[in-house]
Amino acid sequence: MLAMFCVRACSGLAGFRTVTRVRSVHSLPGITAAQIDEEVAKLLQLKARIGGDDGKHQFVLKTAKGTRDYNPKQMAIRERVFNTIIGCFKRHGAETIDTPVFELKETLTGKYGEDSKLIYDLKDQGGELLSLRYDLTVPFARYLAMNKITNIKRYHIAKVYRRDNPAMTRGRYREFYQCDFDIAGQYDGMIPDAECLKIVHEILSELDLGDFRIKVNDRRILDGMFAVCGVPDDKFRSICSTVDKLDKMPWEDVKKEMVNEKGLSEEAADRIGEYVSLQGGMDLAERLLQDQRMSRSKQACSGLSDIKLLFSYLQLFQVTDKVVFDLSLARGLDYYTGVIYEAVLTQAGVAPAPAEAQNGAPAEESVSVGSVAGGGRYDGLVGMFDPKGRKVPCVGVSIGIERIFSIMEHKAEASAEKVRTTEVQVMVASAQKNLLEEKLRLITELWDAGIKAEVMYKKNPKLLSQLQHCEESGIPLVAILGEQELKDEVVKLRIVATREEVDISRADLIAEIRKRTSEA
Repeated sequence: MLAMFCVRACSGLAGFRTVTRVRSVHSLPGITAAQIDEEVAKLLQLKARIGGDDGKHQFVLKTAKGTRDYNPKQMAIRERVFNTIIGCFKRHGAETIDTPVFELKETLTGKYGEDSKLIYDLKDQGGELLSLRYDLTVPFARYLAMNKITNIKRYHIAKVYRRDNPAMTRGRYREFYQCDFDIAGQYDGMIPDAECLKIVHEILSELDLGDFRIKVNDRRILDGMFAVCGVPDDKFRSICSTVDKLDKMPWEDVKKEMVNEKGLSEEAADRIGEYVSLQGGMDLAERLLQDQRMSRSKQACSGLSDIKLLFSYLQLFQVTDKVVFDLSLARGLDYYTGVIYEAVLTQAGVAPAPAEAQNGAPAEESVSVGSVAGGGRYDGLVGMFDPKGRKVPCVGVSIGIERIFSIMEHKAEASAEKVRTTEVQVMVASAQKNLLEEKLRLITELWDAGIKAEVMYKKNPKLLSQLQHCEESGIPLVAILGEQELKDEVVKLRIVATREEVDISRADLIAEIRKRTSEA
């Protein structure tokens, strides 16, 4: 009753509050006026935080946790990166598809191992239980099975969602883009797999992010290793997820998790430790084929033979300088069946872009960005969706685009690089007043010819203001109209970088702009 009274007290006028308090003191035995005043004060404070009597709701302007806005400069960098990646995908003959941003919950459930807890579930809508897509691979497999496609080379660039604990300075978000390239179909072994690694090498080299390496392993080698080291069959996936943490945790901590949390014997953990410390190339695969323990596993031997074949193709693709066979690479997703790989930057760290620190993440002098690409073979995933269990062999790679953006943004800030946020080729300007109509006629000619052009939205802007806009925006050319130019049927074309000016006939202007902008 006290609470009900206090709500009434907060909703009325000051005089009403006093009268009601007096009446209620007599009607509520054991409750003092001081108690009522205390409760009213609390509710008034709460009301002040929520909003005043004007009915306006007070809220904090911010992006949701694990998300961010991108300004024009950041978007220009993102478009440049996207264009590089898409260009590479198309160079390798890929076509593109798109899938819904949400799927039936049962489509995603059970495909990601321990990471399944990070799936974003939606409320029941129209009798369907839905979830936001966690990656682009499972929707791709569903698409293949649903449309009975057995052969395709595709790329897909779209947003995915993970109910993760975000680390903005490491390029880890709850909403982010993935850039996937996949090859589905029955082909001779390791040829598509080698092409995926070649694609990663091309993209990271072209983006010039710094030195990198691509770690390679095989799920069959891991499973064979677990078997010969004494890991029970029912603990394979669990132990695999723990081994996958070796890039973030020292071996001692990984071993503790295996023994103390996963219930593995110390002897088995120690045997695993001997293998996961090994790195090399084709020579390591040959050595492990002769290993006394590993040679007892047909599964491991099959994986090691494919690793040897993979490296022979990588030599032909001229990328073995960046690829290493690393037995500690596990990749926790359940759907991998064969070769797995991950690209990491080998530089010490990359400082966060200022925008990342502003989004609630602590600013650091230097941070590691971790993996920038990863993927592998998943021959059984499509069959999980096919009513008859028909399998479609698949291999693919996903580019860690958000982490790459973080690095590119930092590099642009550090170098004071001037990033153009538009692609305008020419500014149509005037040297005198009352020439707006002539400017609009000229810019219409340019637009109709496919020239990227801009004009100021003022009738009589100062020429200096127009030229300054071009310098600030990086517009390379200015087409200047004046009364004399109109009489002579010419346009004064100004080259912004050198401030040189030349008279060009109106008939030749479009060709001259194309020539000068193509040279730039």
